Amino acid sequence: MLKKDGHTHTEFCPHGSNDDVELYIRSAIQQGFSHYAITEHAPLPPELLEQSGGAPKVVETGAMALTDVRYYLQKMHALKHKYASDITIEVGFEVDYLKPFENWTRDFLAEYGKQLDDGILSVHFLPGKDGYRGIDFSPEDYQEGIIGYYGDFAKARSAYFDMVAASIEADLGSYKPKRIGHLSLCQKFQHYFNEGTEWTAQAMEQMTELLQSVKRRNYELDYNAAGLFKDYCRETYPPEQVVQRAKQMGIPLVYGSDAHQASEVGRGY
Repeated sequence: MLKKDGHTHTEFCPHGSNDDVELYIRSAIQQGFSHYAITEHAPLPPELLEQSGGAPKVVETGAMALTDVRYYLQKMHALKHKYASDITIEVGFEVDYLKPFENWTRDFLAEYGKQLDDGILSVHFLPGKDGYRGIDFSPEDYQEGIIGYYGDFAKARSAYFDMVAASIEADLGSYKPKRIGHLSLCQKFQHYFNEGTEWTAQAMEQMTELLQSVKRRNYELDYNAAGLFKDYCRETYPPEQVVQRAKQMGIPLVYGSDAHQASEVGRGY
């Protein structure tokens, strides 16, 4: 069985650690991983900041700088070559899906796609109070900017699933990532709230439709362990009942630690 960590970050991430990516790679080798995908947050469209609400740092620290892309790719490909005899390194991005910026994202992928081996397509932002809002910054920010905007947790979750559905169907060009990131990230703060966060029949129906879309397009799912280690989540993204349904449908699941520091590589494998 292929042992791969398919979702990891680097020192180029503004909201991560300063751990050099080589420390991550060495940890993966020590743990016996045969494949290791480096999927740093691709730059966000510059115009997103002026179209967002809440604290500017949510957008400002959400992804690597556009000016760093060249250096990121140079370094990751050099390390791919350096460690080729020890581990197969796949260089890529975790790309944000933002509906108003599909053209920007398509152009970005067209420019850099030939240098990429792997990738993840994720939703971290939704329309919310005063503009686009991050959905995973803090429970207080989620409550104020997202739940306050949609009305309750279930409606916010439904909006998130709708956006993930749009990301699956979006035409982002031939270099569009084929793995959908943390399919239930909207549950990150579920235990912060007292009620209304359980998986309803409607939520499972929406999730089933998402899985059917993933299956139709022959995409993969990011089986993301990070939620296990979040105080208010305490489960994988997606949770076990969704994982089992995906397996029944024959959808490939790729384990991802979502490591933002070297000590997190391989967690929850």
